[in-house]
Amino acid sequence: MNYENILSDYSNGITTITINRPKKLNALNKDTIQELHTAFDTADTDKDTKVIIITGSGEKAFVAGADISEFADFSVGEGGKLAAQGQALLFDFVENLSTPVIAAVNGFALGGGLELAMACHFRVASSNSKMGLPEVSLGVIPGYGGTQRLPQLVGKGRAMEMVMTAGMIDANQALNYGLVNHVVELEELLPLTEKIASKIMRNSSVAISKAIKAINANYKDGKDGYKVEIKQFGKCFGTADFVEGTTAFLEKRKAEFPGK
Repeated sequence: MNYENILSDYSNGITTITINRPKKLNALNKDTIQELHTAFDTADTDKDTKVIIITGSGEKAFVAGADISEFADFSVGEGGKLAAQGQALLFDFVENLSTPVIAAVNGFALGGGLELAMACHFRVASSNSKMGLPEVSLGVIPGYGGTQRLPQLVGKGRAMEMVMTAGMIDANQALNYGLVNHVVELEELLPLTEKIASKIMRNSSVAISKAIKAINANYKDGKDGYKVEIKQFGKCFGTADFVEGTTAFLEKRKAEFPGK
């Protein structure tokens, strides 16, 4: 499929989606958000794609934020609609995909960029990365889930400080905070992310999708994560992957999972 603002490439079970607006430091605008939704949806429904990696083009930025020129003159109603539509179309959508999504953060991840990275299932960062939510310096707050996901990942106090100061943290501080899982030099970023993806692909895609649902349930209001875990655990017993996994274990051989 042809896109104007992103690239999507498949290889060996991995679909890599690259935000490709280098002159704009890969800033998110309406069209890019729509294209990302389509690319994620396509990869998620592709039976051959076991892991999705999202990154930015170039060496400076993952996503340097939202395209402010698109909403600088919005009304109250238009602002609320912008946040609601963006969350549904991309950020919540990514968080709840059944296919694992890894953010390969290669440089600035600010505002909507950090919110996109946080919506992914986990993050790997290059050593030159800078992360932050600078929205209050513009007289607005994070609107794509940042006020909710950042405290979940780094704790309430650190999230409050990051949002209130509108400051940036570097990759090592993000690692210390638990915001990212690994930090490597830029040239090692995609190789390491692909190595992690290859480890994921050895396991049951069906079981992983159920684990994502169970883990996410703990962060949803009104959801009992333990009950969701029990339900998803039980569902595993009715899958071909469960039969293959347990049979392979008992036969002392490597499992060959059917996949999605």
